[in-house]
Amino acid sequence: MPHLTLADGTTIHGVSFGSATPVSGEVVFNTGMVGYPESFTDPSYKGQILVLTYPIVGNYGVPAPDADASLAGVSASDGSVLPQTFESGRIQISGLIVDYYSEEYSHCTAVQSLAAWLKKEGIPALQGVDTRALTKKLRETGVMLGKIDFDDMDGTGPTGGGGAGGSSVAAGDDAQASAQGTQKGRSTAQGGPVAIDDPNLRNLVAEVSTKSIVTYTPAAGAGMQADAGIEKSSGGSGAHGGPRILLYDCGVKNNIIRSFLVRGASVIRVPWDFDPKQNEAKLLADGGGIAYDGVFISNGPGDPKQCVATIEAIRWHLSQDKPLFGICLGNQLLALAAGGDTYKLKYGHRGQNQPCILEGTPRCVITSQNHGFAVNTKTLSKDWEALFVNANDATNEGIRHTSKPFFSVQFHPEAYPGPVDTAYLFDDFLSRCVQKAGNPADAGPIVSLGGFALKAGRRSS
Repeated sequence: MPHLTLADGTTIHGVSFGSATPVSGEVVFNTGMVGYPESFTDPSYKGQILVLTYPIVGNYGVPAPDADASLAGVSASDGSVLPQTFESGRIQISGLIVDYYSEEYSHCTAVQSLAAWLKKEGIPALQGVDTRALTKKLRETGVMLGKIDFDDMDGTGPTGGGGAGGSSVAAGDDAQASAQGTQKGRSTAQGGPVAIDDPNLRNLVAEVSTKSIVTYTPAAGAGMQADAGIEKSSGGSGAHGGPRILLYDCGVKNNIIRSFLVRGASVIRVPWDFDPKQNEAKLLADGGGIAYDGVFISNGPGDPKQCVATIEAIRWHLSQDKPLFGICLGNQLLALAAGGDTYKLKYGHRGQNQPCILEGTPRCVITSQNHGFAVNTKTLSKDWEALFVNANDATNEGIRHTSKPFFSVQFHPEAYPGPVDTAYLFDDFLSRCVQKAGNPADAGPIVSLGGFALKAGRRSS
């Protein structure tokens, strides 16, 4: 019968509603209520088996990968489009664990069920699992490795009593008894039982990053986002006078690219191991005499220390004094490039309601997050300081240089899913790019975010 096996021997039975494909991965949990199409396609989930704490999933189906209407007129050098609801071109999670899957769905944009989508993409999923008990275990012991296996062909073998959907949940001392009682048979047509392995030992970023350079040009007149009252960023070297951003794709979410394009910025999307020094001449030629106005380091999966090439590239950019902005993995990579260190969190931050405080101010924002590693600010030199701090556990949520235009955040200001409390960070970054382009000698730091002045000397423990 279908089951999730954790590295400590705990076996949790469930009912399959996805692909009957055995997988291994890191078992993590997400506390968000909605936004599963966006979350499942987030490249930061590469190699992970995702547990949803919200008890029901699938009730609004899955939309078509239609082009985002707000990006009408945008052109990409490879002819690609950015779908409105998906954050990449495929489902990125390795597997899915939920309490209850709704077979009936209804939404004006839905074209298929969640189960159909999962099966089409080869992603296994189990329902009928006590996800509250599983999440509590992961919170207490920390995220752990695990695997989803199948002992019968149709994924609907006998289940024990208790739990939604008639699942049986074995934890603690009951794990061994459950494992001994599990029928050991042939797995599925998609493959036999899998071994538990650690995806963080792989360079997951290399697996999700673009393999070629792609340039995105904003639509004529882009730069006004009506719902936020954001004025056009102009004065840079990109199309229509907007800034031109060199974006390192470490597993970038589509909405990050959208967030630049709707503000009138052009984007040069490069692979994670792009060598800026070696390719500077090409960028200069393509940019009409100016390579780029700012550098962006994206989100992505896995251990940041695997991204040696990206770290070296960032170090080179730090010597050039052009504005640099990082999100999520980009925060960790910037810290490593600056000589700091990172560490693995016990169970990470994955959800849409993480409160963060802008250091030195009374401002608290609610953020969307998806990460399992964090920056140790104690390892940073005196030229760097904490920018945001998590109000729940006091972990670092951003850093900035005290005298140069370099900063990053651990959370996702672009949301999708989640709140857009910090979308202004894109505006502040692009404004700084425009200022620098207009005055190349101006290499000062980011001095305000969202209208709040930043003061030096706010080093956080």
